[in-house]
Amino acid sequence: MRKRNIFECIILSILTCGIYFLVWMVMLSNDLSRYDGEPEEGGLELVYSIVTCGIYYIYWNYKMGKRLYRLNGINNRASDNSVVYLILSIFGFGIISQSIMQSEINDL
Repeated sequence: MRKRNIFECIILSILTCGIYFLVWMVMLSNDLSRYDGEPEEGGLELVYSIVTCGIYYIYWNYKMGKRLYRLNGINNRASDNSVVYLILSIFGFGIISQSIMQSEINDL
């Protein structure tokens, strides 16, 4: 997995009016799938998020939290942030939840 600078991802998301934010979502999903040995479905999850007008994105945050919890549990560093990601995404702070996810992925 590639470690990404969280600050750069946030700045690029702002400068591109959210386009990089969507790309970052796909990269996070694909990185975690690659690490876990699952098929990469980040692009499909992006399509689901767009088609459902963001409802799937809220679920995606929760799902990613559970996946990170499971993978971090293997390394005995378990902390389940899935509800935090869910609440942040419901209130429009998805960039914060993705930043926390990226930090956890960088630590894997």
